[in-house]
Amino acid sequence: MILGIDPGLNGALSFYDGEELIIHDMPTVEFQKNGKSRRKVDIHKLHRTMHDLMYPASHPNHIFIEQVSAQPSNGAAAAFSYGYGCGVVEATVALLNLPYSYVSPQKWKKAMNCPKDKNAARVRASQLLPKFSHNWDRKKDDGRAESALIALYGYNQ
Repeated sequence: MILGIDPGLNGALSFYDGEELIIHDMPTVEFQKNGKSRRKVDIHKLHRTMHDLMYPASHPNHIFIEQVSAQPSNGAAAAFSYGYGCGVVEATVALLNLPYSYVSPQKWKKAMNCPKDKNAARVRASQLLPKFSHNWDRKKDDGRAESALIALYGYNQ
């Protein structure tokens, strides 16, 4: 079993074993800051989700986490939030003592023949994993499609 992770707030976790695909949206929690509602990755729910899917069942042989960084066009708050989420994902994986690797978007997208466009990831995932295409029907489900493609990339490795 391979776990593919798109670590963004709109990302997802995809468990894939060559036959079945289990997808969970990245768990988030809302909080208030300066009178505005914000979201961040919920470390407790992320740990519970990963733990419950792995134990007592067989755990992933390997985890592939998309290696990304903040974009220059992002503001400082967005970059901090994104870095926090990536750190939470890495810490959770490390605490579960499972082997993992980072894979750049360029590398997995090239291997999966997937264009850069987020919507194109949904289309490509539907082509490669048609049985599971209902998981990314909506435009906002691109994180699900990308995590599934990352898992498929890992499975093919």
